[in-house]
Amino acid sequence: MHRRAFLKASSALSLGILPQLGHSATAHNLLKSLGKPQRFDYASLKGHAKALAASAYHAPDDVLPDSVQKLNWDQFQAIHYRPDHALWAKDRLRFQIRFFHPGLSFKTPVRMYEITDGQAQEIAYNPAMFDYGKSGLQGENLPANLGFAGFQLFYHTDEKRDIAAFLGASYFRAVDAEMQYGLSARGLAIDSGMARSEEFPRFTAFWFEQPAPASGLLTVYALMDSPSITGAYRFIIHPGTQMVMDVDAALYPRKPIERLGVAPLTSMFLFGENDHRINNDWRPEIHDSDGLAIWRGNGEWIWRPLTNPENLRFNAYADENPRGFGLLQRDRNFDHYQDDGAFYNRRPSLWVEPRSDWGKGSIQLIELPAADETSDNIVAFWNPDKPTYAGQELLFAYRLYWSAKPPVASPLARVVATRTGLGGVIGQKRTYFSWRFVVDFAGGALHMLGKDTVVEPVITVSRGKTEIASVRPLASIHGLRAMFDLHPTDDSTEPINLRLYLRADGQALSETWLYQWTPPKQHPAL
Repeated sequence: MHRRAFLKASSALSLGILPQLGHSATAHNLLKSLGKPQRFDYASLKGHAKALAASAYHAPDDVLPDSVQKLNWDQFQAIHYRPDHALWAKDRLRFQIRFFHPGLSFKTPVRMYEITDGQAQEIAYNPAMFDYGKSGLQGENLPANLGFAGFQLFYHTDEKRDIAAFLGASYFRAVDAEMQYGLSARGLAIDSGMARSEEFPRFTAFWFEQPAPASGLLTVYALMDSPSITGAYRFIIHPGTQMVMDVDAALYPRKPIERLGVAPLTSMFLFGENDHRINNDWRPEIHDSDGLAIWRGNGEWIWRPLTNPENLRFNAYADENPRGFGLLQRDRNFDHYQDDGAFYNRRPSLWVEPRSDWGKGSIQLIELPAADETSDNIVAFWNPDKPTYAGQELLFAYRLYWSAKPPVASPLARVVATRTGLGGVIGQKRTYFSWRFVVDFAGGALHMLGKDTVVEPVITVSRGKTEIASVRPLASIHGLRAMFDLHPTDDSTEPINLRLYLRADGQALSETWLYQWTPPKQHPAL
């Protein structure tokens, strides 16, 4: 997926079968209404999604005008929504909504509604809402029913920079206090990382509930449709130092789904301290996220550093009623990135907190090979154990936190860096190949350890032999550094799973570090 176009929209879906669910919208200059207002609530949206799932899926037949289809990236970027025509621009509310113009990968219109006093009114597209700048488009030559591609959300504390955006399939992004976009979330993932093509369910319509003048909460509803499933979503959005979104999802499968991804997160990892497969860039690290964090149902904390593999990697971490998981950007030191344009050190982390019991399943991680930073190559989501089949109603409730740090943290020491390189003893001739792993831990109760306390690294590997294991103080982080070499004992290039945590007198001192390493086809010169 190409990040420059926010995220590519695929598997576009029909909007023509939506009923006139509406309510009267306040007319703001060029904001016009379509049809008659109609009663709306979340229950009616769920009922509509359920009824939609009982009917056959209809692919969209919307075709953009040639002039819009031929827009290149720079031309598309030249189109701007006029701020004075934003939804609620004249109402002195804390929120405003501006709409994205169709173009590039965003070819199928998304219908927009405003809800006032329980009544929903569709918002009509008008080319005069947009400043077409140097795009080459002439608004008067565009059809009156062209529609919108998505929307941006603005908060009263900064009317020039948006705080959230929904654009493309079921993708959306948000910022925290840094006002820096990074990774994305999705409404749902279907068959991600499988041999066949992934299916991208799509939000086909949004409803914006007009908030009270002094309210800092905004409620947005969405209808999802795809060949395999429909869904009704409710987002309660609370901006702040950390952006919080309460999400309710009611899902209605049309047919069995082999791999259902709930609360999916999408990010980018090109290279970092642990992975230098791509090493032709002047910057030391390039990534939106550096690890997958999991707080398991049994209380164990897991940290899995991300990689940019040569081939697709898929891992499933079994759990029951997980307490949370997320893709984090733990390393927030500018010196480690040296990028004064993209500011990867400011990218938000995204934490998923279930608001109900999710039962048995697994948190699944997909890592795809990426050649540059324009490609999102990391996906993480919850996959329930129970099979998905037609006629079900699947209900999921969770909270998303967009912030520098998750809202919860392990009381144990956490991993702050992972580094790898050639193993062996410096100054001594290497007679066989080994690979070194260096893992730094900080925090927790490490500062309470006495000088004579023996700390052991508890290491488990799925294949091969570990050697030269050690733990020693690392004053620069007020923590400990664990090191060990892994010697592959066969010629297999299948990935090796590694597991490590620190222990003293039988007591765990750290979260659990997990890693997956693929031995090279040809070992570096000894």
